Amino acid sequence: MDDACQQRLLFDAITDAQEGSGTGDVIPAPRFGKWGVDTDGMDRTAKPGDDFFQYANGTWAKNTPIPSDRSSYGVFNGLRDLSEARVRKLVEAYTPGNPATDGDAAKIAAIYRGFMDETAIEKLGITPIKPELDAVRNIKDKQAMAAFMGSTNGRFGGGFFGMNVGDDQRDPDRYTLYIGQSGLGLGDRQMYLEEKFAPQRERYQQYVAQMLQLAGWDKPVEHAAAIVAMEKRIAEAHWTRAESRDRDKTYNPIEISKLAAFAPGFDWSEYFNAGGVGQSPRVVMRQNTAVPKIAAIFNDTSLDTLKAWQAFQIVDEAAPLLSKSFVDARFDFRDKFMSGQPEQRERWKRGVAIAEGSMGEAIGRDYVGLYFPAEAKVKMDELVANVKAAMGARLEKLDWMSPETKREAFAKLQNFGLKIGYPDKWRDYSDLDIRNGDVVGNALRSRAFEWDYRRKRLGGQVDKLEWGMTPQTVNAYYNSVKNEIVFPAAILQPPFFDPNADDAVNYGAIGGVIGHEIIHGFDDQGRKSDGAGMLRDWWTKEDAAKFEVQAAKLGAQYESYVFPQLPGMHINGRVAMGENIGDLGGLTISLEAYRRSLDGKPAPVIDGFSADQRLFMAWAQVWRTLWRDDALRQQLVNGPHSPGQIRAFAPLRNIDAWYDAFDVKPGDKLYIKPEDRVRIW
Repeated sequence: MDDACQQRLLFDAITDAQEGSGTGDVIPAPRFGKWGVDTDGMDRTAKPGDDFFQYANGTWAKNTPIPSDRSSYGVFNGLRDLSEARVRKLVEAYTPGNPATDGDAAKIAAIYRGFMDETAIEKLGITPIKPELDAVRNIKDKQAMAAFMGSTNGRFGGGFFGMNVGDDQRDPDRYTLYIGQSGLGLGDRQMYLEEKFAPQRERYQQYVAQMLQLAGWDKPVEHAAAIVAMEKRIAEAHWTRAESRDRDKTYNPIEISKLAAFAPGFDWSEYFNAGGVGQSPRVVMRQNTAVPKIAAIFNDTSLDTLKAWQAFQIVDEAAPLLSKSFVDARFDFRDKFMSGQPEQRERWKRGVAIAEGSMGEAIGRDYVGLYFPAEAKVKMDELVANVKAAMGARLEKLDWMSPETKREAFAKLQNFGLKIGYPDKWRDYSDLDIRNGDVVGNALRSRAFEWDYRRKRLGGQVDKLEWGMTPQTVNAYYNSVKNEIVFPAAILQPPFFDPNADDAVNYGAIGGVIGHEIIHGFDDQGRKSDGAGMLRDWWTKEDAAKFEVQAAKLGAQYESYVFPQLPGMHINGRVAMGENIGDLGGLTISLEAYRRSLDGKPAPVIDGFSADQRLFMAWAQVWRTLWRDDALRQQLVNGPHSPGQIRAFAPLRNIDAWYDAFDVKPGDKLYIKPEDRVRIW
């Protein structure tokens, strides 16, 4: 979901884990320093006011290589490695059997073991996707092509429009149908339109030709040139990323019967019918002015080019499941060239990802039975309550917000939902058809199963218990339509959260993340929904104007950061605005929450560090990140977050307590005058 940043009673989880065997052998999470901060990883010769990332992380950065199968590396990656190893232990312990009769464990085993059988996959070559390619070859007209695009949510292939079913932003209790711009193999429109990305475009065209050749498509070089030229036209029609995250502009309902007149040149009826959502009376367009332009491009493009484009989409998506020539070609472009990753990830790691993509919650049931103790949830409940109370205290003190807007803000905060660890209701995979030895078929049926699950809910009541992440996902999110914050089990471990760590460290790490997700409800886009999740303007014009002034100041700060290894590349302040506001506000309220938790008692000093110092150091260390140059370029172009090494220090520059804690003075490189510091929440 655009609003997202990626378990319940344990009795049934224990049963499933025992069914898989091997439950007694768990992989523990490592501690992070003696009291929650890695003091050995610091560089105490660095001046905090000049380079706080270096001060908190310099020795770690110097001594930590980026693994050869990674394009970047940091704390998140380390925890993902841990989660991945734990999941591997689970899936490799599941007993093979008959997936049709032997339950989820047998299905997961079939998915994973089938992928791990390289010899069988190599013998098959392109055979598993020949039916999909033949279906494209047999498309006789553009009406049939529109239908094929509509069907690709449940199969391999692509569309010029992205279609999904989700919570209705103006009717949060109901599911509705959305469409938005799509069709770009390079991601963001900048990659097609800016001269500095010419090398990426040239290499992409070579890759398209290579994949078409592997697919046995005629005239691969000529078709690749036509495909890239067509995608450039689509890129010109696309909204920018900043425009696409503006919730005031991206909710545009229209009756499906009127789409033919609004966006002619594309058979909308065939498209929606093939997607299984033709019964919907309306659809909500996101980038509404782009839709007719893209429909016109579809209409203007030759059927041969559209078919070649579709063939490329199929091969590009299916390549990781096919023989070595396909796997290597995709890796060489997508990972090695575009992101600078030297080596392919080990096969078991890719197999774990495929199993999780198909049956993530079934694996999650077993994961939490082994790795999420009840006391962690109790401690998290306490932390969240304290951070939420601190947010209320901050609201009370705001001098720039009127009483009218404050009342709405308090109501929204009061209505915040909270999900910790795992869902109360698990996904039912009994209707998912998985077969031993059928790697591509399993992937296709998994896609169809997932899309059927989503599309069949269209018009129905929203499932408020549903999670947007699996328990083993190292992440957290805020959902604006449900007005809830969600913390999967896998992020609730060191260095983010350790029940045995110093309280100041927990508040600086997971407390900052809790605050970050709460602030997403009040960032530049989250603030546009009310306490019930309804997209509506509850701000006075004067308050909104004051908010925008401070947000613009914050955006300018982030856009000023330079990346010497990538001349001309900068953070897009409008695109990363919500995340940057989340970091600043989240850390501000987590600091207040920690101080409130002391209940008037003095904070201890540990190893010579004050509580405030420990809190800020913990924040900086959870954002440890190292990048390969190409990966950093991709993050700046396509990612909504500022790079981790910036997140480690950028919000601190606007928090007075950081200056006091580390004696930051005028003349220090990170110093900002008090009157120029951004103060929003």
